[in-house]
Amino acid sequence: MKKVLHVGCGVKNPAKLPKKFHEPAWQEIRFDIDPNVLPDITGTITDMKEVENESVDAVYSSHNIEHLYPHEVPFALKEFLRALKKNGFALITCPDLQSVCELVANDKLLEPAYTSPAGPISPIDILYGHRPSMARGNLFMAHRCGFTLKALANTLIQVGFKKIYGLRDKKSFALWVLAFNWEPDDDTVKLFAIDFLNINHT
Repeated sequence: MKKVLHVGCGVKNPAKLPKKFHEPAWQEIRFDIDPNVLPDITGTITDMKEVENESVDAVYSSHNIEHLYPHEVPFALKEFLRALKKNGFALITCPDLQSVCELVANDKLLEPAYTSPAGPISPIDILYGHRPSMARGNLFMAHRCGFTLKALANTLIQVGFKKIYGLRDKKSFALWVLAFNWEPDDDTVKLFAIDFLNINHT
């Protein structure tokens, strides 16, 4: 059975994982800084000391790295890399600042960009963190950095990942990136994109 380390997992909810990880071949290991969400492992993504070297086949990070300060991001990405077995990969999604800033440039900072399960989301929420959550006292929701696709891909390469495949989902103003600790050929990358990013290259 393959293992996916779900970092920043939050409250247990299988629907948070991409569909491919729901298959019987995959086992979810939940990792979070908040012990109240009852993760399998409690810790911070900048120092995942409870996770053994080369112990998982995949790392899934959904909207975590933007909560770090810029200087902390390489530490987290290196931890993802350290945790991966040979021929492993990280699947990372976070806000796409390029598309968000297009809205800001058009003076739509406070206008809803899309509606999420938590309600309307405006560019200011994507840039700085979800305002209603922070107003309720959850300051973990604050955003301390951000990325364009190029910036995130370059950072992943700088910390040691070997091959990057990414896209901009303009509907959700998000980046989706596959980062490999090996160098798969283009056909293999396409298969991963189909499986984990729902992209059909045919």
